[in-house]
Amino acid sequence: MDGVPCLRVSQCHAQTIRKSLQSKGALDLNFCLLKDSDETVLLPILPSCLSQLDLQSLRNIVSPDSALEIVWNQSLQAKKERGRSAGNTREKILQELLETHNERWSEKLREDLPRSFQRHGDLVLLGDNCFNLPVWKKIDHQLWTATAKGLGAKRLARMSRISRDGFRSPVVTMLLGEHSWVKHVDNGIRYEFDVTKCMFSAGNITEKLRVAGFDCRGETVVDLYAGIGYFTLPYLVHAGANHVHACEWNPDAVEALKKNLESNGVSDRCTVHQGDNRELQLFDTADRVNLGLIPSSEDGWPVACRLLKRATGGILHIHQNVTSPFPNKATVPAINDASQRASGKRADIEVWQAWANDTANCISSLLKDTTGAAWITNIQHIEHVKSYAPHVHHVVLDLECRPSSADDFT
Repeated sequence: MDGVPCLRVSQCHAQTIRKSLQSKGALDLNFCLLKDSDETVLLPILPSCLSQLDLQSLRNIVSPDSALEIVWNQSLQAKKERGRSAGNTREKILQELLETHNERWSEKLREDLPRSFQRHGDLVLLGDNCFNLPVWKKIDHQLWTATAKGLGAKRLARMSRISRDGFRSPVVTMLLGEHSWVKHVDNGIRYEFDVTKCMFSAGNITEKLRVAGFDCRGETVVDLYAGIGYFTLPYLVHAGANHVHACEWNPDAVEALKKNLESNGVSDRCTVHQGDNRELQLFDTADRVNLGLIPSSEDGWPVACRLLKRATGGILHIHQNVTSPFPNKATVPAINDASQRASGKRADIEVWQAWANDTANCISSLLKDTTGAAWITNIQHIEHVKSYAPHVHHVVLDLECRPSSADDFT
């Protein structure tokens, strides 16, 4: 058949299926995903993997009435082609704007254009590494209107840094548009928030998908750093938690969290605790505790130990930024790039494992201090979420904690 082979899936399951296809090496990364008008998404498949595609196993992870079929599409764009075309269009719009103000185009101006941005519905959030040359200030408002047009947006905002107010609030300025509330959909979950007051980390999507795949039926979960519901909502909507206690001290994030619980229809299974989680008046409650704060959630470890059920224990999901040591290049023999990457990956994994072992020992000690009894900890899994730099990695430790007398501990 002509065109690119694709798997047509419902939008609400697109991220889950995409991750599954990518893990099997079946997703064709040379092409862009295509959103159809009938609330489905086309995921490009490598032709060589088409015959090995197990549709039945994929159907097991979506709802029975969800779209899931192989189709061929002739309109998918290659990623490089689409990115180049869109970039050229934006550049042309700004170039024409400058010419109307008798300003000449230059390579410096091209380098000062936005290279990356976040899109939330009709609002695009720019970083602070663009439009810094003095010439842009001369055409201020027209600049933002033209930029929004080139980006296909109606509203425009700019984030300069993260504040040190303890809430990790963004420092965001609205450049175009009357209000700053946005809607963002991840894995069928609707998030609403004010971009000038709340953070949204798109880089956490893989961890949110992993949480969505947990089986938490019958469990009580405590999310110690809930934010606007990044993990609270996947626990409720997809993992099937019986009840989630969501703890958050930023009042703006709490406002968004409550709105998101309502819009996703799960507010009846969640209790929101506003304030410092170290003052949380909950004990002996949780089957599972999520500690989703980076660079470190260590301040929440004593709280988490206090929350675990005394009789049966539970699982802690501990987030941390772990730094690998920089290699001493003078002592490293000349080897090819592939060998260097493999060696670096092994070194990273060793550092993650060492951190996990130290954390498990620390948690075991805290549990003994908290309960007066001995506990056993078991490292179930270490998940790499993302990298901030070659030697700084966001990882998550799944740590099983059981009192040593628990009969079901294995």
